[in-house]
Parts: sequence; C-alpha cells; structure tokens
Amino acid sequence: MTLLNEAKEQLTHQFENLANKILEEKGQKFTKQNQENIGLLLSPLNEKIKVFQEQVAQTYDKDSKERLTLKNEIERLATLNTKISADAINLTQALKGSNKAQGIWGEMVLERVLESSGLTRGREYEIQENHTTDEGGRQHPDVVIYLPENKHLVIDSKMSLLAYERYCSAESDAERAIAQRDHLISVRAHVKGLSEKNYQNLKTLKSLDFVVMFIPIEPAFMLAATADQALFSEAFDKNVLLVSPSTLLATLRTIANIWRQEYQNKNAQAIADQCAKLYDKFVGFVESLEDIGNRLKQAQKSYDDAYGKLSSGRGNLIGQAEKIKDLGVKPSKQLPSGFLTGSEDYQEPALN
Repeated sequence: MTLLNEAKEQLTHQFENLANKILEEKGQKFTKQNQENIGLLLSPLNEKIKVFQEQVAQTYDKDSKERLTLKNEIERLATLNTKISADAINLTQALKGSNKAQGIWGEMVLERVLESSGLTRGREYEIQENHTTDEGGRQHPDVVIYLPENKHLVIDSKMSLLAYERYCSAESDAERAIAQRDHLISVRAHVKGLSEKNYQNLKTLKSLDFVVMFIPIEPAFMLAATADQALFSEAFDKNVLLVSPSTLLATLRTIANIWRQEYQNKNAQAIADQCAKLYDKFVGFVESLEDIGNRLKQAQKSYDDAYGKLSSGRGNLIGQAEKIKDLGVKPSKQLPSGFLTGSEDYQEPALN
C-alpha cells in the first residue's frame, strides 16, 4: 500500500508537471518566436513608411512653396526684363562697330537668361557643344537645351546689331528709317544663314524641326517685328524661331516646368515601387501571423490531448488514481475538485 500510495503521488506530480511543462515550453517558444518575427517584419516596415512619408511631405512642401512664390517670380521676371533691356541698350551704345564683341555680349545675355530659367547647366542644357556633320565638318551650337525623351532644342545668339545701334543714335526720321531697313535686312540674313546650318539634321542631336534665334535686346526684337509683320512667318518657314529675352525666358521656364514634372513622375514611380515592396512585406507579415496562429492552435490541441488522457475517457489517469484511493489508500493530499468532477470515471463516494 505504501508503494501504491507513492506511485499515485508520483503519477499525479508527473502528469501535473508534464502538463505545466508542455504549456510553459510551448508558450515561451511561441512568444519568443512571435516577438522575433514581428520585430523582423515591423522594423523594415516602419523604415519604408518613414521614407514614404518623407518623400510625400517633401513633394507636397516643394509644390506648395512653388505656388506661393509664383507671384514673386512673375514680379522678378518683369524687373529682370526691364533691367536686361536697359543694360542691353547701354551696352549696344558701347559696342559700336565690333561684331565679335556683340556676339560675346549676346552669349553673356543668353547665359543670364538660362541661369534665371531654373535649368541647370550640364543637366538640362550645355553651351558650345561640338558636333560633327555628315560631311565631316564641325558645328558648335551656342546652347543645346535637353528635353525629355532625349530631344534637343538649339539656341543661337550671334547676330549683328550695328544697324540697330545706328537706329538708336539717328538724329532724323530719314536716318532712323534707313537704319530700321538695314536692321531688318540683317535679321533676315542671319535667319537665312542659321537655316542653312541644318542643326536638325545632325546625327548626334535629336533636335526639333526648328532652331531658336535669340535677339538679345528687347527693343531690337520689337523693331524688327514692327518693321515687317511677315518676318516671323518667313523665319518659321525656314525652321527658325525668333525670340527676345522675355519670350525666351518664358519658353525656358516652361521647359523647366516640364522637367520638374518629369522628375516628379520618376519620383512617383519610385514611390509606387516602394509601395509594392511595402505591400509584399505586409503580405509576408500576414502569412507569418497566420503561421503563428496555426502553431498556437497546435499547442492548444496538444494540451487538450494531454488533458484528455489525464481526466477524460474510460480508464483515465484520474479515475484510476481515485479507484486506488477507494481501495483504502490514505494519501496526504487531494486532487483539485475541478479535476475530479471533470473525470468521466469519477464517482461520488457513498455516504455511510
């Protein structure tokens, strides 16, 4: 009886320890694995979300600032146009008789316009690029504007302003009329020469069908335009577009805005790629979470099976242990009442 009593106590302790050990090991294992998996998944997820938020905030902030400064830009453009025109008149007076100096000054004015356009040298435009013709000759466009889809726009700034200088310094209407006629002839001659260069046929350039002819002085541009209203159409028929500092600046700002939209589209594509990666990570997280749930269900099933062997079914351990007790064994401890009432083989002891 002593051996039976000791065996009963050992069995009871062993099964209690077994159940507690199973639950403790499974709980610790899955808790640790759950924390590690969630940490690995959520860390890159948080990083991607932060990067996405920063990109969206930067894009929104940049667009807001550009809209708020539009009025200031227009005012600055008007002021710059007035200053360029005044400087041009003064410099034209100082550059009498020097076509080379006038050409250099025209290039300088063109560079100032480019710097104010929002375009970046070396990225959206280049100055004095070397290009080879089909005949093996060399051509050096003053400025090549890069456009999206690998297109180019050629700008030429060289032209004679001697006739315009005579017009400005003329003292009589007759002299001004002659100078105006000579200025118009000079503009037409430069249009013809520029058309014959055929920049659009260069294989190293994907130029548009026309080249831009830059007249660096606004009044000189207006003088030619008012002298012959057919000048623009005649020049365009020769694939030449006449522009002044103000019209060129407006054109370049439009191109700069096109580039800005192009860069934003590229950023939007990058954001879309990041979102796709983020979604893939989220799917992986959900799959891992489902796997954790399945493992927890398996642990619960193992616990239920062990508990069933302990207290359920015919011949369960609690029932057998209580039958041993009914044979006269006097243990010093009692099983919890919940175990006894849950056992199918357990019967209430008869009252004497």
